[in-house]
Amino acid sequence: MDVIGSYGTILLVLACGFGLFMAWGIGANDVANAMGTSVGARALTLKQAILVAAVFEFAGAYLAGGEVTSTIRKGIVDPALMTDTPELLVYGMLSALLAAGTWLYIASLNGWPVSTTHSIVGAIVGFAAVGIS
Repeated sequence: MDVIGSYGTILLVLACGFGLFMAWGIGANDVANAMGTSVGARALTLKQAILVAAVFEFAGAYLAGGEVTSTIRKGIVDPALMTDTPELLVYGMLSALLAAGTWLYIASLNGWPVSTTHSIVGAIVGFAAVGIS
């Protein structure tokens, strides 16, 4: 069954939703570290800090995100290992995105300092360890 051809739109919507969830988790986890001292010292108001963080988070993702995306996409798990079952790669990457986003959400709720990079890399390595055998 051609899962990607049959459910491509649904998978794309899920990927966008999970990606936004992950982006929210990254912002919730990282912006406090970057802006906490500025807001605490009253150099910036909370609204100003959110605006500055949004601008520079977007700029960083846009200007430097290509290399990171390439590494996440092809540098951790070789997609050639799944040419016979491409849906495994799709499901694995979707589950890794959701798992990393969920972990960032839990860590942010509890105030735990975690690495977003370790979160997504660990999720991808976990899916590869289970999915490729």
